[in-house]
Amino acid sequence: MISLRNHVVSLAAVFLALALGVVLGSTAISGRLLSGLSDDKSNLGKQVTDLEAQRNALQGKLTDADRFALSVGPLAVRGALEGKSVVMVTTADVKPGDRDAMNGLLRSAGASITGELQLTEAFTDPTKADQLRGLCARMLPAGVQLPTASDPGTLAAGLIGPLLLLDRGSGKPQATADETSAALTGLAAGGYVRQGPGLHPAQLALVLTGGTLSGDSASDRSATVARFAVQLQRSGSGAVLAGRTGSADGSGALAVVRADGGGSAALSTVDDLDLPAGQVVSVLALREQAQGRSGRYGTAVNAQAPAPTSANG
Repeated sequence: MISLRNHVVSLAAVFLALALGVVLGSTAISGRLLSGLSDDKSNLGKQVTDLEAQRNALQGKLTDADRFALSVGPLAVRGALEGKSVVMVTTADVKPGDRDAMNGLLRSAGASITGELQLTEAFTDPTKADQLRGLCARMLPAGVQLPTASDPGTLAAGLIGPLLLLDRGSGKPQATADETSAALTGLAAGGYVRQGPGLHPAQLALVLTGGTLSGDSASDRSATVARFAVQLQRSGSGAVLAGRTGSADGSGALAVVRADGGGSAALSTVDDLDLPAGQVVSVLALREQAQGRSGRYGTAVNAQAPAPTSANG
């Protein structure tokens, strides 16, 4: 007869054997698993290295392309705006390098730059929209009518457009020098604009902005700039709204313009102002505006083409 002690010893031996089997089995499985993971890590490491090499090669090509565009830009636009005058309007977020580059290219194109007007942060501040509307009504020159729209961007352009742009038909100023000075001084005193030296009316307007805005009021600010540019185009012989890469995506000013298939169609837009090629395209788009044509140019998915075609240029 088997004693209780022998029975316990037998059970203990069985459990010990099972435990030993589990350990040995898991060790073998762990070895195969670790070996497989090691192979996966090596493969992924190689893929990362290959992708980094491709990225570096593409970045090198883009850098070379930018250098080429930068070197041939003045030649590409030579004479494009001969005999034309251009006023620059810049938003608070525009990059100084973009503005300086456009100044140089406009001069290379033969354009006469009549000055710059900067729209401040207050200009697009939704909390100051009512004050801006009231100021536009008070500063309006004789013979000029504000648009029927109620948004601050359109109303501000209804005032500023006739001050900065010559009449499309007659080519003459739409306000007297005193009216222009009084209105711009009033806007500057309210903190809405900063006036550059020697500012006077031009045939065409180039509106420069930055990339996409962020924050709670970003969409409202972008809409104000967009509607300002659309109305400004109607005040003279043409206008171009140019922004940095990404400005045509999301809630940027260019995105607002391009999402509107109606009255904004006459305004030309360029979405890669930060690239030398986009700066050249901005000049060519101004020439196209002077000829009564428009387009949406750049690298964004909602652009019509990278640049105006020769047929349109």
